[in-house]
Amino acid sequence: MAPPTVIRWYAITSAIVLLLLISPSVAIYCDEDDCYDLLGVSQNANSSEIKKAYYKLSLKYHPDKNPDPDSRKLFVKIANAYEILKDEATREQYDYAIAHPEEVFYNAARYYHAYYGHKTDPRAVLVGLLLIFSGFQYLNQWTRYNQAVAMVKKTPAYRNKLRALELERSGGIPNKKKSNKQMDKKTGEDLSKELDLQIKGAEKPSVWELIGVRLILLPYTIGKLLLWWGRWYWRYNVKKASYAWEDALYLTQKSLRVPHDAWMNIGNFIKTPAFFIFTHIEHHKILRTMGGVLSSEQSKKIISAHFFFLE
Repeated sequence: MAPPTVIRWYAITSAIVLLLLISPSVAIYCDEDDCYDLLGVSQNANSSEIKKAYYKLSLKYHPDKNPDPDSRKLFVKIANAYEILKDEATREQYDYAIAHPEEVFYNAARYYHAYYGHKTDPRAVLVGLLLIFSGFQYLNQWTRYNQAVAMVKKTPAYRNKLRALELERSGGIPNKKKSNKQMDKKTGEDLSKELDLQIKGAEKPSVWELIGVRLILLPYTIGKLLLWWGRWYWRYNVKKASYAWEDALYLTQKSLRVPHDAWMNIGNFIKTPAFFIFTHIEHHKILRTMGGVLSSEQSKKIISAHFFFLE
């Protein structure tokens, strides 16, 4: 449990912060003044009484009637108070703010929505939110990427690449005059430029991955996807053509349920065996559906009908 002194200071600080917040929640309407006091009416006054009070004060403080600079400032406050109290909705919000000053954020939200909500273009708000969110997203991606790269540089595998690069540039003869620290510092800078680090979960940031850019390109992406699907359906479902190599690899990836990013990082020396495993499985599925065992030559023809490069 925290010491009594800490608790006491925490309570005092909380009270001060609360007071600082409560005051602005009401002050956003008529600054530090009371809207009813500015018009000289009570909180129970009806619309007619508020209107009469305003016109009476306007005859006294309107700039056309009174050229005094202080009167001009006071009239601005009176006019603002009248705008708030003449409308039933804004008056109800103001009365609620007076009765519940502790609901700071709720009162402020109602005020700004009433006075600025109808003036704001929703499209501008959406664009602004997308820009802000995309900015934070880009910053977060760079932070994750730099942290991941820093971790990779501490691994033995990365240090081995450093030494291999040093040996390659020195013709296979290690430079004993330089310490390992100096070597790592020099070659590390070169290695960072030459090696394209592909780190799972922390790829190098790209503006094309930002949600704002993706949303802008959404029509193009949908059109491209529909075109790809139409080509696939026409070629393989209607014309019954043989699968191209890339399309066969796509089927292999989907069959093995490998994520796209991970699949792209896999070399062909792994993709090719994976593909043949996939075709072997598909081959046995075909045999089971035909209800019999075919000869090897017949099996090869069946598979070749689907994958032309096996012929």
